[in-house]
Amino acid sequence: MNASKNPFGDKNPFERPSGPPDGDELREFIVANRSTIGMIALVLLAAVLLYFSIFKVESEYVGLRTTLGKYDKTLEPGLHIRIPLFQQVYQLPAKRQLKQEFGFRTISSTTKSEYARSDLTLRESSMLTGDQNVAVVEWIVHYQISDPFKYLFVIREPENTLRALSESAMREIVGDYSVTEVLTLGREEILMHAKTKLSQMCQRFETGISIQRIELKDSAPPELVRPSFNEVNQAEQERDRMQNEALAQYNKEIPKAEGQARQTIEEARGYAVERTNKAKGDVARFVAIQKEYAQAPKVTRTRLYLETMNDVLANTGKLMIVDESARGFTPLIMPGAGGPISAPSAAAAYTGGTR
Repeated sequence: MNASKNPFGDKNPFERPSGPPDGDELREFIVANRSTIGMIALVLLAAVLLYFSIFKVESEYVGLRTTLGKYDKTLEPGLHIRIPLFQQVYQLPAKRQLKQEFGFRTISSTTKSEYARSDLTLRESSMLTGDQNVAVVEWIVHYQISDPFKYLFVIREPENTLRALSESAMREIVGDYSVTEVLTLGREEILMHAKTKLSQMCQRFETGISIQRIELKDSAPPELVRPSFNEVNQAEQERDRMQNEALAQYNKEIPKAEGQARQTIEEARGYAVERTNKAKGDVARFVAIQKEYAQAPKVTRTRLYLETMNDVLANTGKLMIVDESARGFTPLIMPGAGGPISAPSAAAAYTGGTR
C-alpha cells in the first residue's frame, strides 16, 4: 500500500478526462489547487506589471512623466520605471534639430532629393512684396524643442502653431522689401530679420521652441509672369554691363586727360618762368651797359660794335674785302668769312666810321 495519500483523491487532476469537464469538477479543481493557481496568477501579474513599468527613453528624446495627469518629472535618455495606469510618459525629440518646409514638401531625400508642390504649398509661398508685386518664396525653418514642458502642456498643436507663426513672420518681412530685393540682393537680410521676428513670436507665445536658422530654398516670380520677369532681368543686366564698361572707359580716359592737362600747365608755367627770368636778365644787362655808356660813350660804343661784329662774322662763310677805288681786284680774304667786303667799308669799320 502506498504510504502517500493522493490529495486529489483517486482521480489525477492533471489527467485530461475523456469528455469535457463539468462545472463541479472545475470547481473542485480550483478549490483543490487555489494556492498554486494564486501563486501563478501573482507571478503573471508581476511580470505584466514589470513589463509595462520598465521603458526606455531614446537617445535624442526626453521623457515627460505625469502622475494622475499632472506633470511630475523630465526624464533623460535611458531606462526608467513608471507605475502603470497611474503614470504616463510622453517622449519628445528635444535633442534633435527639426524642420518645417514651406512652399514644397520633400518626398525623398536620397542621393537626388525629390520635392512635391500643390495648391496648398503655392498658397503658403505666394506673398505680396512692398512694391505691390507677387513673389513665390520657399523656405525651411530649422528649430529645436528648448522647453519640452511648454511645448507639450502650454500650447495646443505646437507644430501647427509654429507653421502659422512662421508664415506670419515671413509675410510681414517680405512685405517690407521690393520684389527685386526679395529675388536677388535682399535675401540674406530677409532671412536675418525673419529669424529674429519668429524667435520673438515663439518666446511671446511660450511655445518652448528655439529657432536655429531659416533657409531660403527658392524665390521666384509667379509662373505666369516669369518669362517677362526674366526679360526685365536680362535688360537690367545689359544696362549694368554697359554702365560698367562706360565707367571703365571713363576711369581710363579722364585720368589720362587730366594728366596731360597738368603736364601742359606745368610746361606753360616753366616757359613763363624761363621767359621772365630771361627778360629780367636782359633788362639787367641793358641797365649795366647803359651805366657804362654814360661813363665812357666812345669806348663803350666801340667795344659793343666789335663784340657784335665778332658774333656776326663768326657765323658767316668766306669773307673778301675789295677796294672799290682800285682798278685791280685785290681781295682780302678773312678766314671764316662768307663774302667780299669793300675796302672803304672795312676801313671805316675798323676806324669806327661806320656806326
